[in-house]
Amino acid sequence: MITVTETTASAGALKRLSDEGVSIWLDDLSRRRIESGNLAELVRTKGVVGVTTNPSIFQAAIGSGEGYEEQLADLAVRGVTVDEAVRMMTTADVRAAADVLRPVYEATGGRDGRVSIEVDPRLAHDTAATVAEARQLAWLVDRPNVMIKIPATTAGLPAITEVIGAGISVNVTLIFSLERYREVMDAYLAGLERARAAGSDLSAVHSVASFFVSRVDAEIDKRLTLLGTDEALALKGRAALANARLAYEVYEQVFAGPRWQALEGAGANRQRPLWASTGVKDPAYEDTLYVDGLVAPGTVNTMPEATLDAVADHGDVRGDTVTGGYDRARADLAAVERLGIAYDEVVRQLEDEGVAKFEVAWQDLLDAVTKSLNSKGVDAE
Repeated sequence: MITVTETTASAGALKRLSDEGVSIWLDDLSRRRIESGNLAELVRTKGVVGVTTNPSIFQAAIGSGEGYEEQLADLAVRGVTVDEAVRMMTTADVRAAADVLRPVYEATGGRDGRVSIEVDPRLAHDTAATVAEARQLAWLVDRPNVMIKIPATTAGLPAITEVIGAGISVNVTLIFSLERYREVMDAYLAGLERARAAGSDLSAVHSVASFFVSRVDAEIDKRLTLLGTDEALALKGRAALANARLAYEVYEQVFAGPRWQALEGAGANRQRPLWASTGVKDPAYEDTLYVDGLVAPGTVNTMPEATLDAVADHGDVRGDTVTGGYDRARADLAAVERLGIAYDEVVRQLEDEGVAKFEVAWQDLLDAVTKSLNSKGVDAE
């Protein structure tokens, strides 16, 4: 495993995290980060072995225009549509980041060194369009260490199966519920079975399942605060960790079953749980809460840079904090339910909001790029 180099005293917690079997990925990307050498520096000194992106990240990076001026000018001269311009810029960044991480990819046999790029969020409820977009993105980036992000919507599930069956590695995103997580793993196994039937090399296909963390606390804590009782307030900050820990229990169950064992025997790789949305949203909580509290072997934790820096500075990594906590996790979620906060309703709302937020971010990005192209004398359509 690629681990953080001990070049600074602050790297201790990150190294311990890596030694516990947690792959450290960065939840951010921009052209400036790549061209300045910052991404390579994070790989070298902080053990970053992967990168995730999403529409909000690209909106922040490209929307600023910083580092994209020359490419925007070229795209304007060519008279491309705004959708094509955005795709050219985002895939260029992912391609360059994949090249930075290629040595990690080679050293880990494809397990890490991955860079994720998401399908157009406006396609989240269209299976056929999602599959077509995934194929196009894989072709555009043209790097073996790219992962295509597909949202875990109802329409996304069959798309996951088809894309995995085509031999394309997938990062399944926007998972909030345990039931949906089971469906995601089922879709992955079905895709592997399809790939095996087609004679494909299963060892070349990798996947992660991005289980969102902090947004669960943000929504449930809001409801607990409205209740205002001592019992309700005592449960704040516990639901997200409980939900994620039970997701890991489900992962252990699925990847111990006979269906998986048959695929493993054919060379398949496990679909690793990836803890996403790990930046703490409530300043009252420890800023490393969703890292220190989710240490388990065979997982990925993708962090915004502020969280990465916080873990490096004062992370409290003391071994596995997941597998011994299933009974407590069930009790915490049951206590929330007893107060009238319906788990199924919360996670359904979070999935809907997650898709909607990414659609808004994508539209904001399109609007910003349209403005940039038009300022150069081109009508972007």
